[in-house]
Amino acid sequence: MHTVLFIEDDDAIRLALRLALEDEGYDVVEAADGAAGLVAFGARQPDIVLVDLGLPGVSGLEVCRAMRSTSSVPIIIVTAQTATADLVAGLEAGADDYVTKPVVPRELAARMSALLRRVQLSGVADATDGVQKIGPLEVRRDQQLVLKDGVELSLTKTEYRLLCEFADHPGAVLSRDQLLERVWGYDYLGDSRLVDAHVRRLRVKVEAVPDDPQLIVTARGLGYRLLDR
Repeated sequence: MHTVLFIEDDDAIRLALRLALEDEGYDVVEAADGAAGLVAFGARQPDIVLVDLGLPGVSGLEVCRAMRSTSSVPIIIVTAQTATADLVAGLEAGADDYVTKPVVPRELAARMSALLRRVQLSGVADATDGVQKIGPLEVRRDQQLVLKDGVELSLTKTEYRLLCEFADHPGAVLSRDQLLERVWGYDYLGDSRLVDAHVRRLRVKVEAVPDDPQLIVTARGLGYRLLDR
């Protein structure tokens, strides 16, 4: 049974989703604010986290950043905010995905299942042997780590899978829909903002100048590609 930490200040929403997730077989740990959520996170070490952006006190963004600084646990934002800037801020704070309120329990469960399945797959050693060099990067699939100029990068599981997907198709343009399907495991559930935000996060870590990318470049109107240097 997977344990999910649900951080939400609205009692009615928290109760409704707890019951729905328990019906899906999850062990649900609740927290009503960000500070309590961080305490529960340290105490219970959940398999996945759901966090509302609009929390009192310690905000959802701060919660995401704090968790991501020490853990690669999957994080899904649950929010009433639909503005692109707010959602992108949440993703760039370290969340893997988001759902907007009112939440459809089956859609949320499907997203959670996809993220957890990716975590399980990432725990299996990659069949690719040796070291793949991409500019200043070394991708070591057998160890599931990435070095930049000899220094290990701290990548989330999503960022690692995204980089590996580019590395598997050097020079090829990958559309946002292809990346959603291959990296997130979504065919119709995701949207392009998810991809764009994670590409930006990945560029911050792998590019010398993130605003002038030389490795992962935009194919305008099409998607992204890894320059085959």
